[in-house]
Amino acid sequence: MSLTAPPVRRAVRTAPLAVTALCAAAFTLLAVLVTGRGGAPFPLDTDALDWSVGHRSSPAGVTAARAVTASGTGPYPYLCAVVAGLLVGRDPRHRLLAAAGALVFLLAGQAARYGLLAAVARPRPPVADWLTHASGFAFPSGHTSTSALAAGLLIWGLVRFGRGSRAIPGWAIPGWLRAVLVAFLVCWAVAVGLSRIYLGVHWATDVVGGWLYAATWLGLGASFVPAGRSRP
Repeated sequence: MSLTAPPVRRAVRTAPLAVTALCAAAFTLLAVLVTGRGGAPFPLDTDALDWSVGHRSSPAGVTAARAVTASGTGPYPYLCAVVAGLLVGRDPRHRLLAAAGALVFLLAGQAARYGLLAAVARPRPPVADWLTHASGFAFPSGHTSTSALAAGLLIWGLVRFGRGSRAIPGWAIPGWLRAVLVAFLVCWAVAVGLSRIYLGVHWATDVVGGWLYAATWLGLGASFVPAGRSRP
């Protein structure tokens, strides 16, 4: 009889946690720098805003930016979270639980973000440069972080489903299609963030902060969900 104990799966996976710690450290540093300047823009912020204001000659470009930015708020991110949960479910009951868990994960991330917005209290760029409606404080960007969280959840769902979810027995998403969908979701999250700069309602560092915040929150989820489970 072997005296060697079987390996125990760790509840917290160290690799995602290490990446999460880096993202959290970068976000914290950026938040401290923004707060230390009283919310005043960095040179990168003013350069990005000046470039955006100088490249708005195309009405089609402005319309496209407004459409992209609109997709990062409202019901769409929450629908993404629900779909992500439905993708990984093994049966009707588990699909409902996974969808509810993904939705709660997104809502919790939103609640924490509102707390950070109030704590940093960074003003937005001048209203004269806005090309869309905006309200509240600027850092971190809400549309940016929300769309990135939604994209991350959907990517999680696609990866789990692509490995052979029992939601549809015997069927899995082909690898090439999964890669295309993941790339599309990443591009969508990036485009939403960039649209906020282009439309003049956020500084560039607000958007970077939104991406770092979303990466941190998603990393926490990835770190504390056991690898063999598909429930968020």
